[in-house]
Amino acid sequence: MGVAGCGKTTIGAGLAKACGWRFFDADDFHPAANIAKMSQGLALDDADREPWLAALNRQLLSCARGGESAVLACSALKQAYRDRLARGVDDLQWVYLRGDFATIRQRLLERPGHYMKAGLLESQFQILEEPASALTVDIAGNPGAIIQRLHLALGPR
Repeated sequence: MGVAGCGKTTIGAGLAKACGWRFFDADDFHPAANIAKMSQGLALDDADREPWLAALNRQLLSCARGGESAVLACSALKQAYRDRLARGVDDLQWVYLRGDFATIRQRLLERPGHYMKAGLLESQFQILEEPASALTVDIAGNPGAIIQRLHLALGPR
């Protein structure tokens, strides 16, 4: 979890591959209306997020019921969102990809073709509630090294 541009997809997909788990990108679950709104440079509100969070929770529950481990790359910026995502899911570990505004803004500026624009980053930092109980990783490191660290901490033994 973390703000846009922190590396959720890169790190999440790499971790899932290293662990042999399924990978889901929360961006793929956004309704078209949410993508259109963000493409216009408008931040989502909680009402916009609810159907998206519900769909993500259903996916996590499906994996849990099937005995599957998975990685979900999701912003999950507020505790209330994390609580909604985790509802009914017993075994869930949060990983917080933490980075500073300047580094992440530069990444977003260099990311062509994505609907999440750098101008929305400030709103994400404004609503971000850092998790109290998460494995926190500084994103300044090499993605491969971050994936390796997370695999050691979370992966199959």
